[in-house]
Amino acid sequence: MTQKAKLNQSEQLIDAIVEGIRRKKGEEIILADLTKIGNTECDYFIICHGNSNTHVDSIAQSVEETTIELADEKVWHTDGYRNSQWILLDYMNIMVHVFQQEYREFYDLESLWADATITNIDSEL
Repeated sequence: MTQKAKLNQSEQLIDAIVEGIRRKKGEEIILADLTKIGNTECDYFIICHGNSNTHVDSIAQSVEETTIELADEKVWHTDGYRNSQWILLDYMNIMVHVFQQEYREFYDLESLWADATITNIDSEL
């Protein structure tokens, strides 16, 4: 696969993930571009939060359904559905983090990955 094809595939998947988050009113969606950082597990993080266990669970499920619908991509691995405080959806080159707000603030991934290029998706509307 060429670099351009990989980028187009990633953009399509990112758009589908963001749409899945928006469908369930996920909050403060950000995209962290990790491609310029060496030795990372993936190319992108998408981070958002919900207001309760139920909200976080529904956002994550919406992302899974929407990525299949719009990008024909299934999640490779999931973690966190048991307590729905922080659900991770692993799409191999894109990791989606759906937090409850207090856990997002506590773990503060945006600061941990400060070398990444951070884009606030909500401000791009």
